[in-house]
Amino acid sequence: MLLGVVLVGSSLYAQEAKTILAMPPTPLLPESLRAGPDHDAGNGAPSWSGADAPILVEDGIRRYERGTAQSPAAKGSVSSETVTVYQFDDATGAYAAYSYLRKSGGDHVTLSGVSVVVSDLKLYPESAAALLKTVQVGLPKVGGTKGLPPLLPTYLPTKGLERDTVKYALGPVGYQAMGAVLPAEIVGFDKAAEVVTAKYEGKGTLTLLLYPTPQIAGDHGRQIEAEMNRQGAAAGTVKLRREGPLVLMTTGAWKPMEAQELVENIHLRNELTWNKPMPLEFHSEVRKTVSLLTSILVFCGLGALAAVVLALFFGGARAAIRVMQGKPAATEPEFLRIDLSGRPARIQPDGSGAKQ
Repeated sequence: MLLGVVLVGSSLYAQEAKTILAMPPTPLLPESLRAGPDHDAGNGAPSWSGADAPILVEDGIRRYERGTAQSPAAKGSVSSETVTVYQFDDATGAYAAYSYLRKSGGDHVTLSGVSVVVSDLKLYPESAAALLKTVQVGLPKVGGTKGLPPLLPTYLPTKGLERDTVKYALGPVGYQAMGAVLPAEIVGFDKAAEVVTAKYEGKGTLTLLLYPTPQIAGDHGRQIEAEMNRQGAAAGTVKLRREGPLVLMTTGAWKPMEAQELVENIHLRNELTWNKPMPLEFHSEVRKTVSLLTSILVFCGLGALAAVVLALFFGGARAAIRVMQGKPAATEPEFLRIDLSGRPARIQPDGSGAKQ
């Protein structure tokens, strides 16, 4: 009998056990770049990324892949072309890393959805373009909110904009590395702030900061104003304005009228969306609001239910007493009859009504 129980238990365990196949992620590079001895791939920031690693982590890097290919170089020799792909959690983080990785003039950096491709430019232009096109075709595509690029950089006015100076940051490390205009501790990155800075030809710098809510923007806007007052003339022409969750500020060699006109002509558009995780305090406020509204609804529901129960109790009891006394349950002339003549009415003892 014991052997039978063991066999049955083993059979049930075998039926319940399931084999789960873990599929490896899709390669980020084509086969031609993965065949070389220097091929490297992994999750998170690569060990050889050095000072770039904290910024890649801050921007939400998921995995990377690096490969090399032997190709004819522009001077007739054979060159080793290195291509590195960084994949991030969303397009916002990819854009932030892209704006940072463009710092080196020797690398060719391109942005494709949630991925950033970094390569050198030792090949013939035609060969390099063909290779990069092959890489980009095979990159993973992400839909939904994670695939949406940040809208904040699109608010930068294009007139006089030096596009190579556009820097977008999601955290204090990247912001400082890209030439911070403000102290990182007052920007509010812990409240999910986004920052973009850009220089304008012959003028100064424009900084845009976006926050989850107008209240958070107001708090940090006041801190920024205090910091600019502390810096004084060293900050150049400072014009500061807030519109909802957006804070705008000019610094540097602006003419006062130009700076004022610039910040006054930038406005939020209806398509502005927030695709980043909200800060903890925002979730806390939402929970408090939901809890308050739920309590109000429960209170109103209980009050309505109590009113119905009391009406049935008192009305039913009164009707039952009248029936026990031999009277109709719903007849009450002295209550139901309305006399507008102003003369007193006599109540008939037989219950037939009142007589004028």
